[in-house]
Amino acid sequence: MEEHRENNNEIEFDLLEFVHILLGRFWVILLAVIVAAGIGFVVSAYVLAPFYESTTKIYILNKTDNTTVTYTDVQIGTQLTKDYAELINSRYVIEKVIEQLFLEDIEYEELMKKVSVDAPADTRIVSITVEHTDPTLAMNIANCIRKVAEEHIQNVMDIEAVNVVETANMPTEKAGPSILKWTLIGGMAGGFLACAVIAVIFLLDDTIKSSEDVEKYLGLSVLAMIPVISEDTTVRKSKRKK
Repeated sequence: MEEHRENNNEIEFDLLEFVHILLGRFWVILLAVIVAAGIGFVVSAYVLAPFYESTTKIYILNKTDNTTVTYTDVQIGTQLTKDYAELINSRYVIEKVIEQLFLEDIEYEELMKKVSVDAPADTRIVSITVEHTDPTLAMNIANCIRKVAEEHIQNVMDIEAVNVVETANMPTEKAGPSILKWTLIGGMAGGFLACAVIAVIFLLDDTIKSSEDVEKYLGLSVLAMIPVISEDTTVRKSKRKK
């Protein structure tokens, strides 16, 4: 008896039966996917504020000679690109930009989150990208960071000049949030949540549904089965007798 009780406390998971239940609840899962995807679409299109990105690029090369560029110059410039990126993202540059653009309502940490500096491998070009809900302000911040960083890099690294590859652009299309991405994530989350709820209900359902369940869970043999007679069947039999 004790061994039988211990077996009853264990939760058995029949994968094949669970798959059949999922197929039987297909319309419920599909409805959850559609509703969640719709919520993701509405949130990304009408609730979240759109943001824009503006990018400016600079080219840094430390020359050993005023007229020629040697292979050593190229190697040194490539190795120091990460150092330049750190200087661009430094507190001095960011706080100087806040001061020059009169952005008193923006803290240093907040503006840092809106600025990203990318220095691709095997290149001396550094990209400065600014993300903001105001496209004009995004462009102005990017250009201001470039100008302040040029001076800061020249003073710290003792470099004669920083060349501008391209100035910051005026973004005309929003960079995010991505409506397609939010819709897909919402649909996937809705489908996963629906399957999870169905799985929990399936695991917690300990009702006896068939004679096989009696033998499986109770360890008893079924001697006989009494058929269930519905009310419609009784009415039909009474009509036949009449």
